[in-house]
Amino acid sequence: MSQNSDQFNKGLKVRREVLGADYVDGSIAQADDFMMAFQNITTEWCWGYAWTRPGLDRKKRSMLNLAMLTALNRPNEIKLHVKGALTNGVSVDEIKEILLHATVYCGIPAGLDAFKAAHSVLKEAGALPHPRGQ
Repeated sequence: MSQNSDQFNKGLKVRREVLGADYVDGSIAQADDFMMAFQNITTEWCWGYAWTRPGLDRKKRSMLNLAMLTALNRPNEIKLHVKGALTNGVSVDEIKEILLHATVYCGIPAGLDAFKAAHSVLKEAGALPHPRGQ
């Protein structure tokens, strides 16, 4: 794997578009030699291979990621991918339904963590209405 490979460059473009250039470029800039190995593999495989395939659009890929990350109980990654999902056109209602559906199959603890993670991102993005009674 190389930062000069076509797959890496394709992945870097998509990764920046979905997650934001500031986040992606910051992750790469902060990586030492040890962590750069991970940056290379995630950019080339996840973003360059999986995310650039023609079978699913970015919105569907974001929706799948939210469900899978709920199943894996990975709230930090859920936060990142909620931002990406919004960028890819997933609505707040769709995010809620994805998380509810995943909760039924993955369990209440995983669902709760997913809802909390998503809620903090949606609130920060100004995507949620004011709480009831306010």
